[in-house]
Amino acid sequence: MGAEEQPQERRRPGGTLRAAALSRSFDGVAAVREVSLELHRHEVVGLIGPNGAGKSTLVNLLTGFDRPSSGTVELQGRDVTRWSASRRGRHGLARTFQHSHPFRSLSVRENVEVAALGAGASPAEARGTADELLELLGLEGDAEAPAASLAHGHERRLGVARALATRPSFVLMDEPAAGLPEAEVPEFAAVVRSVRDDHGAGVLLIDHNMALIMDVCDRIEVLDQGRTIAAGTPAEIQANLDVAAAYLGESAVHEDPS
Repeated sequence: MGAEEQPQERRRPGGTLRAAALSRSFDGVAAVREVSLELHRHEVVGLIGPNGAGKSTLVNLLTGFDRPSSGTVELQGRDVTRWSASRRGRHGLARTFQHSHPFRSLSVRENVEVAALGAGASPAEARGTADELLELLGLEGDAEAPAASLAHGHERRLGVARALATRPSFVLMDEPAAGLPEAEVPEFAAVVRSVRDDHGAGVLLIDHNMALIMDVCDRIEVLDQGRTIAAGTPAEIQANLDVAAAYLGESAVHEDPS
């Protein structure tokens, strides 16, 4: 194991996840076009845009599930553009997926333990991590239940717990609120805040639920046809008439963001 693989480096505090002029084309069609953004620890950044805007492609580029046609990705000061997803994960980058795919025959606690073990924790450490995260995310009552028995909202929380079990510095969430009943969205917003405030991670949140985005995000980036068309605070994005008309609806311009 080289020095770059040491656990103390993998879990060091601070740093930034940075994309610089990232582009990705498929058969000559540009899905992402020179997108640059930064994500710091202790903040939630929203990434919004219509279907096909390039959001999931950008997440794949940031996490190593795909490689850019041009541009670079930096993680805590290192160029990781050519690194695999697993190597980036060992250095503090985690993600959730639109479909969480838990180990359905395992218990909720075992699902989290497996993630911790995969990140190098001992069995005792994995158990402690699982108990800590299940309490943090309000899943302690489901700890011994099979993952297959979870309601949709709790399954989404389990996906977050599994990501956090790797002790990441940054978590990228790809549509974590998709399919959630509206009544459960405020509760899930508290989960996202806990990742930022209690775990200290930076969160890139991709979702179509504008109530969630406006509620929890410190900053928002807007993509359209693979390009960044706006960036700013929730209030600034709501005040942007082009963005409001395209993504939030005309009425959102007149809504009180509080």
